[in-house]
Amino acid sequence: MLICEEQPADTPEIEALLDLCFAPGRTALSSYRLREGVAPVAPLCLLLRDGGAVQAAIRYWPVRVGAFQALLLGPIAVHPTAQGEGLGGWLIAESLARARNLGFERVMLVGDLPYYKRFGFSRLDGVVMPPPTNPERVLGLELRPGAWVDVAGDVTRDPAPPELPAQAAMPCEDAPLPRSQTDEQADGSDSSSDQ
Repeated sequence: MLICEEQPADTPEIEALLDLCFAPGRTALSSYRLREGVAPVAPLCLLLRDGGAVQAAIRYWPVRVGAFQALLLGPIAVHPTAQGEGLGGWLIAESLARARNLGFERVMLVGDLPYYKRFGFSRLDGVVMPPPTNPERVLGLELRPGAWVDVAGDVTRDPAPPELPAQAAMPCEDAPLPRSQTDEQADGSDSSSDQ
């Protein structure tokens, strides 16, 4: 299995994977309104390839919560034939480590707390996603201690790309996936992961 940074040429294959994993109306979700016209955070948009085919993908987007910058995690998807192998969990952990190393302070998503709490996410009070998002499903993770303290307000698009150190795109490399890792529930099959 290879891990790669997403490239523009990968977009059709990743969109096909998202269509396969999620309902046709996925683009009507509130999270998609925050992504329109905004470039994703390229070094954190990762995919796993096996035999050349994309098996899993994760994306991150810049958003603002009030006056503060944050990362919006999602969507994350795992091909149905590879669900339950821990690929989604591995991509989440790997991408969060990269985000921390790049100096990002906070990450948010819309999802199920029982699944995401194992990565350190907890419910965010006072952070308001565009409707009709259930506030109970708005979750956050501090990449730096105290990063979510006193951060509240509406979540809006952040069209200014985050300042990142100049670096070349990572070539595909072997992904050190644990062979015995399995998720408690099927990766990517939960529609909340598409938020």
